[in-house]
Amino acid sequence: MSDPVLTRRLSRRGLLAGGAATVALLMAGCGKDGDSTAPAANSSGGPWSFTDDRNEKVSAGNRPTRVVAFTGTAAALVDFGLDKQIVGVFGETKRADGTADPQAGDLNVESVEILGNVWGEFSVEKYAALRPDLLVTHMYDPGALWYVPDESKNKILPLAPSVAVTTARVPMTKPIERYAQLAESLGADLSAKKVTDAKARFEAAAESVRQAVKANPGIRVMAASGSPDLFYVSNPKVSTDLMYFAELGVDIVVPTKLEAGDYFEALSWENTGKFPADLILLDNRGTALQPKDLAAKPTWTQLPAVKADQVTPWDAVPRFSYAGAAPLLENLATAIRSAKKVS
Repeated sequence: MSDPVLTRRLSRRGLLAGGAATVALLMAGCGKDGDSTAPAANSSGGPWSFTDDRNEKVSAGNRPTRVVAFTGTAAALVDFGLDKQIVGVFGETKRADGTADPQAGDLNVESVEILGNVWGEFSVEKYAALRPDLLVTHMYDPGALWYVPDESKNKILPLAPSVAVTTARVPMTKPIERYAQLAESLGADLSAKKVTDAKARFEAAAESVRQAVKANPGIRVMAASGSPDLFYVSNPKVSTDLMYFAELGVDIVVPTKLEAGDYFEALSWENTGKFPADLILLDNRGTALQPKDLAAKPTWTQLPAVKADQVTPWDAVPRFSYAGAAPLLENLATAIRSAKKVS
């Protein structure tokens, strides 16, 4: 997961950007399945096309070989078998100590040009110098390209075709499938053992969540993120991973007084206990308060789930691949299986 933490940027990017003053919860945006893929030729020598979730068909005389992507998107494409095609990334890629950000997954961060490492950074000059064939990113709000800054998008978008994949208001399996389709159109082999093993692990992990819910019924789960001033409760009807967890049978708190965009409910710390929960999934990104930070909040420490030590890290911005999502499901299954009713 990455550093941008759902903020109050509810118009275009919803709330997944970092910021000192705001930490919120998840995302928006849906697209059409449409003609989901039109992979065209299998070799880079033939025409290529792909219909994205804006229902826009992107075409080229040859398959793109120089792809620039949001870091989490690049990592998902790498999981599906792309490699040298990824030449540049934008978004949280390296930590302050130089190590790869978790959002980067198995992407070799030393082999790509980093156009920006935080929300709002995107070097147009570096992007142009890469001679990109394609730009790819998430789409949380309809028509909005995630982490492509509004103030410079008019300079960025003319330089190469773009593909946007919906990553909210649909279950997590949908963007995973779409990124798999895109990767295949760009030359990835989805029958490779790396990919099929990851898919098998994902499916087994999903079943483990179903079984955990059956074995320990009635566990109520709340997904949340903390900022200095507010406590955000995420809406599983918008958040793509939570929507999928609910499909697997997990009883997830649905906030009732939603902010613009329906992404989350923002509670004052005095009202943190509004929604009873037995298990808390806590946003684990660097710009969200972590348990050690929250220990100073009396209303947090008095929550039944906190007192019972039933708080587990939550990757609020999933990596949309089978390899990226399987560990999330495994961790959720373990947390549900071991939780006790406390609310």
